[in-house]
Amino acid sequence: MAERIFGTDGLRGRVNAYPLTAEMALRLGLAAGTVFRSEDSRRKVIIGKDTRLSGYLFESALTAGLCAAGMDVYQVGPLPTPAIAFLTRNMRADFGVVISASHNPYHDNGIKFFDREGFKLPDEIENKMSDLILDTDHQWEYPPSSKVGRAFRIVDASGRYIVYLKSSFPLKMKLDGLRVVIDCANGANYKVAPLALEELGAEVFTLGTSPDGLNINHQCGSLFPEKMQAKVREVRADIGLALDGDADRLIVSDEKGRLLDGDQILAICAADLMQKGKLPGNLLVGTVMSNMALDLFMKERGGQLIRSNVGDRYVIEAMLQHGAMLGGEQSGHMIFREYGTTGDGLLAALQLLRIMRETGKRVSELAAMLKPFPQYLHNVKVSSKPPFETCENLMAVKREAEQDLEGSGRVLLRYSGTENLCRIMVEGKNDDRVKTWLQRLADAAEQDLR
Repeated sequence: MAERIFGTDGLRGRVNAYPLTAEMALRLGLAAGTVFRSEDSRRKVIIGKDTRLSGYLFESALTAGLCAAGMDVYQVGPLPTPAIAFLTRNMRADFGVVISASHNPYHDNGIKFFDREGFKLPDEIENKMSDLILDTDHQWEYPPSSKVGRAFRIVDASGRYIVYLKSSFPLKMKLDGLRVVIDCANGANYKVAPLALEELGAEVFTLGTSPDGLNINHQCGSLFPEKMQAKVREVRADIGLALDGDADRLIVSDEKGRLLDGDQILAICAADLMQKGKLPGNLLVGTVMSNMALDLFMKERGGQLIRSNVGDRYVIEAMLQHGAMLGGEQSGHMIFREYGTTGDGLLAALQLLRIMRETGKRVSELAAMLKPFPQYLHNVKVSSKPPFETCENLMAVKREAEQDLEGSGRVLLRYSGTENLCRIMVEGKNDDRVKTWLQRLADAAEQDLR
């Protein structure tokens, strides 16, 4: 039952529909407070959110539940997900909460947790909370009146985060003379990101910095980078940056308005760290979706790409397991363990800007280091999700494709964790062959799964 409450990135859904209701948020606050509270000392929690209208609703409900359970709550208002992870560590809080549905539209929202070290909560703690929430007969053990928690508003939280971000950038380095376009998706980083870049000396052109509670991610940000690309060409900027609603992912445009995805940015940063001897074991963590060209890129330089399941939660787990200091996803989540514990779009942007400054190269020159193989995705709606091994037509075509693409491409099949979809990915050096196999696999999936 716990898995129906918490997904790979917390609790997420449509606002005012189960499970994203005020009642659920209140029970979630009570459950978290019950699991984390101590009889020996006051416990505290950091709560941040993005710019969705429903953020007020869930912030209030969570705060009520947490205070009722005896927790002191520190509200920081709209701030990026990585900022809450940082503040949780920095303020020695017992855990942190982010109210955000990331890149989803405004009508969705979500609630996710960080532990005191700034990492996502382990499954066993989420399961304890889920058990309490789902037990409608549970009698909450409220503390006495004198032990009820307090709520505080931290007014300088954004300034603390900016100082932290700038600590990841060389002290004597400036961005003077650089023209930077940034699209903040009308999300959590709409104030901090432009200000941090301006303080470092960049000339900043902003998009998506006028949130109204309803326009987060709407035709802007990392999922819709076209406006950012056009602005780069219009103002002849050196680089374009596009964040998502909670600012934990980054998509980049070069000076010509051409996009770089997470794989290309990771390649640039991995090569830089390997050259400096700062990438332990020359290890880079990606996901099963990471482009095959990234595998070859690392091997050619004496490194190794380790693949995890899709999701930044799994990327960081693999990084901790293997001792890797850099990891990320094609979608733009990038984790620099020297500085943070979760994806941080602005921190990743600063690392790329640092490399530009140190090498004197433009983004297009750096991007040329990795030429991704053609990679195509196709979603097939399914009525059920049987093991792929039982899908005779699909597996027969998959074997044919893998034999044909051996050494120069690959096939990946997986079910969506949140929708009734079969996700098909094919990549390889030859564009036409990749498209042909994608269509054949899609046809076989339709035959077996619809």
